[in-house]
Amino acid sequence: MSIQICNHQLLYNYMFKKTRILFQLFIFLSIIITSAQAQEKSTMYRIAKISIDSNHIQAYHQALKEQMQAAIQNEPGVLSYTALANKNKPTEITIIEVYANMDAYQAHIQTPHFKKYKQMVNGWVLSLELLDQTLIAAAKQSSF
Repeated sequence: MSIQICNHQLLYNYMFKKTRILFQLFIFLSIIITSAQAQEKSTMYRIAKISIDSNHIQAYHQALKEQMQAAIQNEPGVLSYTALANKNKPTEITIIEVYANMDAYQAHIQTPHFKKYKQMVNGWVLSLELLDQTLIAAAKQSSF
């Protein structure tokens, strides 16, 4: 009888350890997946549509380039900037902005280089529309 109890106890201990390992693995994988999904969802995508006074378009381009470079160089939460001008109406600017999250954007608009940019372009910007976006998909060539 004692050998049978001992075997049951060994089997119970073995099954308990296996179940505990599987449970820990499940928790670990759940944390990794949740973290990846949260990071993907927290990335902030924004389009800025800006109309510039034609008398200041070259100066605006320079101020914008300086601000973009400073942000990319100094702010790890500013992930990407792409500025485009409408070919048929070059005073219409579209900027595609990508931030790590809303906190990164809020920190960005408090930086000295962003405040300098806003002050410089104050009289040149005729209209500004900020459009928050949701990423559907992204693709690029490996050489891009």
